[in-house]
Amino acid sequence: MPAVKTIGSSGQIALGKEYAGRHVLIDELERGVWVVKLGDFIPDSERWLHPPSVKTDVEEAVAWAEKHPPRGTDLKRFSRRLGR
Repeated sequence: MPAVKTIGSSGQIALGKEYAGRHVLIDELERGVWVVKLGDFIPDSERWLHPPSVKTDVEEAVAWAEKHPPRGTDLKRFSRRLGR
């Protein structure tokens, strides 16, 4: 449903409280023409985690960690193993 909105002096447009805190993708098709889409987006710094091969490796690592809880380390013994 089309709606007329006014861009405020700070460059913002209010879409409504039901969208508060949500992420949107804004695609500027041409100057003054935008398509706004709601969604969950992957930050660039985390994008490397999402290719199928990496995602599988991470899921396997998490599954292993869930089955093998951390345990204490004997630092003296560990140091001897390193030859220090």
